[in-house]
Amino acid sequence: MAKSLLASSLSVRTKLLQTGVSLYNTTHGFHEEEVKKILEQFPGGSIDLQKKQNGIGILTLNNPNKMNAFSGVMMLELLEKVIELENWTEGKGLIVHGAKSTFCSGSDLNAVKALSTPENGVALSMFMQNTLTRFMRLPLISVALVQGWAMGGGAELTTACDFRTSSSKMLAHTRRDQFQSIFDPISKAKDMTLLFVLMTTESVIRFVHKEMGIVPSWGGASRLVEIIGSRQALKVLSGTLKLGSKEALSIGLADEVLQSSDEATALQQAQEWLEQYVSGPPQVTRGLKKSVCSGRELYMEEALQNERDVLETLWGGPANLEAIARKGKHTK
Repeated sequence: MAKSLLASSLSVRTKLLQTGVSLYNTTHGFHEEEVKKILEQFPGGSIDLQKKQNGIGILTLNNPNKMNAFSGVMMLELLEKVIELENWTEGKGLIVHGAKSTFCSGSDLNAVKALSTPENGVALSMFMQNTLTRFMRLPLISVALVQGWAMGGGAELTTACDFRTSSSKMLAHTRRDQFQSIFDPISKAKDMTLLFVLMTTESVIRFVHKEMGIVPSWGGASRLVEIIGSRQALKVLSGTLKLGSKEALSIGLADEVLQSSDEATALQQAQEWLEQYVSGPPQVTRGLKKSVCSGRELYMEEALQNERDVLETLWGGPANLEAIARKGKHTK
């Protein structure tokens, strides 16, 4: 009996790891269509996706008037883009960044205030956990290009990416009135000058949830523990630490610090950095990502089976045969 229960549990875990499968359904008390109707009531901004011929996609959080905060419609569009990426068979890599040299300030406070009941909070949490988990499981190697602030939900989004790069400087063009309303609820400071200086010196990742009286709810805490360990994660979350480029790099949250503050240049640098990991045939890169995902999320027996399944699709295939022929020439 115990063995059959374990087998059933493993089967469920393996099925969930497949792309295109939702994390939650009505058996979990999650009614996705109802949540979508609620989120549609909060428009603003967009999630833009550019799929390039080299197999690298550019996902842009585009709501610069609110420091790219997620509106309800943007949350819906993010899921739509994730589904589109799940079906992009030529894709190998993905860069996530925010418009106008700012990553993301979290959720639009207008939506947060309107959805203030515990029931709404849990429903929103399940929706975004589902979206970001599907995002994390994409067979694409992803990198978050963090410029300016990545706060709250924006910080959580960075943890759903495989890598994080940050810029060491940022252009000083953000208006005080543009970010005043966003910082007021999380800071009692009367003078915003210091915050303005912080924003214009370098990228900052900050999990501000504690100051909002909540905890990360989009899966950010769980993923943060995996990235930097439980001890460091507790410091970051409970101390609401402002992690600049150097601090993030030193604790393993950031993987690279880019030197350009110009949006277009930083985006190009991020693409060049990512290309070292996505070079070669897309099916091989996608297979590697799938193997890593299974090793992270499945029990060993199931992870090993997944490796064999992936290998079966590649062994004796075009990329494999071409590599063997190429290596053979080198040995002559």
